[in-house]
Amino acid sequence: MTETEIRERMAARLLSAQTPWGRARLNFYVKWKRTAWNFTTGLAYFFKRVFDIFVSVIALILLAPVFLGIAIAVKLDGGPIFFRQTRYGLHGREFGMLKYRSMCVDAEAKLKDLLAKNEKKEGITFKMKDDPRITKIGKIIRKTSLDELPQFLNVLKGEMSIVGPRPPVRREVELYEQRHRRRFNVKPGITCLWQVGEREGGLFEIGDRNSIDFEEQVDLDVRYIESQSFWKDLWLLLKTVPAIVFGKGA
Repeated sequence: MTETEIRERMAARLLSAQTPWGRARLNFYVKWKRTAWNFTTGLAYFFKRVFDIFVSVIALILLAPVFLGIAIAVKLDGGPIFFRQTRYGLHGREFGMLKYRSMCVDAEAKLKDLLAKNEKKEGITFKMKDDPRITKIGKIIRKTSLDELPQFLNVLKGEMSIVGPRPPVRREVELYEQRHRRRFNVKPGITCLWQVGEREGGLFEIGDRNSIDFEEQVDLDVRYIESQSFWKDLWLLLKTVPAIVFGKGA
């Protein structure tokens, strides 16, 4: 349908709405479209939630020995096993995101002294080569993204999804512009387009996420939000494994 045809159809509906029968038909049409949209989106959210729960339960069961091994290694390295950090998720709500602790206990306090060495030029996200706050065990589990495994518990609680924009910390949100807040339209995820380096939309595309700056991360997150589907989520989950194995997620 061309733009002219759409305008003509809209004009005809507005004209017909000037009569009682026309207004009744228009109100019925609007309510029907709204109901159909709510049903469609509600069904999509339901299946996404089922997918999240299923994958999380399977992962927690199959990876139980890995969870235990990492927990012991982190504990022997000194300090608590888990690191709980305030992040922002759906509609900008705060929640405590879990990770295996990969940094020294006072890492947050030391961040202020390291901001000048930030490798991310836009300054919103933080990245530093040879970050002195990272522990010996931390280097290993961060390299392989194993520090992210406890987030399956966040998914079970409904705070996160398997696939979705990565949840930002307070310092990042305070620097957000209005368009960056579109990330809050969906639940945050464990993996996403830029986590696997999918920049051009290629089916088998896997790239280096470290080469993607913040603005492009936002663009990719918005692209995902506008085109998300069950099959896309499944494929991104499968692509996350080779992305980690080949070092693209380091």
